[in-house]
Amino acid sequence: MIRILIGWAILTVAVMVASALLPGVRVKNWGTAFVGAAILGILNALLRPILVFLTFPITIVTLGLFLFVINALLFQLAGAIVDGFEVKSFGWALLGSLVVSAVSVLASMVL
Repeated sequence: MIRILIGWAILTVAVMVASALLPGVRVKNWGTAFVGAAILGILNALLRPILVFLTFPITIVTLGLFLFVINALLFQLAGAIVDGFEVKSFGWALLGSLVVSAVSVLASMVL
């Protein structure tokens, strides 16, 4: 249980870092980032495995690069679901998902 809460906190910080670095990603406040991280985590847990399975052939053809597209789509979907969490376009969603992934990996390595 504590591991889930730590992961949620890391994802919240990562969403705020993406908002601070990218002008196309806007998060209203820490509370919105907290909810956005929860929605993003739920989407990653529920939808991502289904999308990875369904797009397996294209993922193989693109040597795994299509996984970035899946991450961006889920990031943009989280932005569409949560009020106060705005992602302006797919390009910003792609960059935002890369920043969130990088911050999450770095924070997980530190902890």
